Amino acid sequence: MAQRFFLLMLSALFALTACSEESMEPAAASATFDVTVSIISTARAFPASGVFNTPEGATDPAPIFPGESYAVTFDAPPGARLSFATMMVQSNDFFYAPAEEGIALFDDSGNPVSGDVTDQIMLWDAGTEADQEPGVGADQAPRQSGANTGAPDSDNTVRLAADTFGNLPAVNAVIKATLTANSTTNFTLRITNVSDGSTLSTSAGSVAVPMAPGVFVVHSAPSPLFTAGSPAQNGLEGIAEDGDPSTMAAYLSDNTGITDLLAPGVYVVHTNPDPLFTSGSADRGEGLENLAEDGDPSALAAAVQTAAGVKASGIFNTPVGAAAPGPLTPGNSYSFSVEAEEGDYLSFATMYVQSNDLFYAPDGKGIALFEGGSAVSGDVTAQIMLWDVGTEVNEKPGFGISQAPRQSGANSGAEENGTVRPVDDSFTYPAVNQVIRVTLEPR
Repeated sequence: MAQRFFLLMLSALFALTACSEESMEPAAASATFDVTVSIISTARAFPASGVFNTPEGATDPAPIFPGESYAVTFDAPPGARLSFATMMVQSNDFFYAPAEEGIALFDDSGNPVSGDVTDQIMLWDAGTEADQEPGVGADQAPRQSGANTGAPDSDNTVRLAADTFGNLPAVNAVIKATLTANSTTNFTLRITNVSDGSTLSTSAGSVAVPMAPGVFVVHSAPSPLFTAGSPAQNGLEGIAEDGDPSTMAAYLSDNTGITDLLAPGVYVVHTNPDPLFTSGSADRGEGLENLAEDGDPSALAAAVQTAAGVKASGIFNTPVGAAAPGPLTPGNSYSFSVEAEEGDYLSFATMYVQSNDLFYAPDGKGIALFEGGSAVSGDVTAQIMLWDVGTEVNEKPGFGISQAPRQSGANSGAEENGTVRPVDDSFTYPAVNQVIRVTLEPR
């Protein structure tokens, strides 16, 4: 009897010990993560701008004299317009430029414009210096002792130049402006001095009318260089008085570039690699093409739900603070939350909208959500890459007519039949960490 009782007690002790050992095994780490995808770049007002300062055939900057030309080549997105400004050198502060709305680079049918656009050029008064007789004044560039030496104008607003002294030549007697469409979105502007020694009649004799280095800008909103009836700003005075475009060029440069946009995307928590794509292989036809070409995540989100190793997935499509889904603009963020445990990875894809079929995503392995048993926290942007899905031929980013902001409809670009890979073409793209920031915040 005693022996049986001893055996029962021993058995119970073993069971208690085993239970205690099991309870000592640590549970897998888990957490809820808030994921934020932000655009950190700045919106830009102008897709292209620059300086023209070197006569064709010359090697150094200089004014253009009779028979000489400036020429500049630039890209412009459909619907854009062109403005420029160049000094009438035989004046105190006159400059040649189109009206505030600029010159249309595309016709009503969307075709690029070529031809003579001189009839859209006017002679303007910058309103920064009192006018003297054109071609004679001591404070005009050919005769002044230094830059910015004239008396101030009693009317300090930009306006059409008045023929106060009765000797202003017709615009088309001085300047000829032509546009050449080199391709659907590429143009050359040529500004030619067509004056001669008798063009400007003055009280001291007749002279030609040189023009000075200037600036050009591609724009959509009016008044990129000046507003009629308002004071000159942003360096227009330097152009109109002294033929110095440097200040205006710096202002334009600071405001020129692509405005980066992101589209609604798909996220996945997974254990197996390559839930959305396989680098070096063709797109699977499960919706990544729709996301990367047109910003439509719906098909990919549906397909990934049943993929092996996927533990959770969904769509992010509403900017923080917005009431409805939409694209992401500079300074704004998408945010979503996921639950995960140790051994899980996060992948996502969001379209780089100013492209034909590019998207931001980590590599196929995804972003590890735990390291050494601890939840990952902070900036993980270094793990994000810009990918090309390989389904549509790339155009210059921000200018292509088959890119989402400008295309006639979904899936309208030329087919590529390539593979998914990190983007590698002849175009220049901003560094990933200059456009997008991705952060993890475990609760």
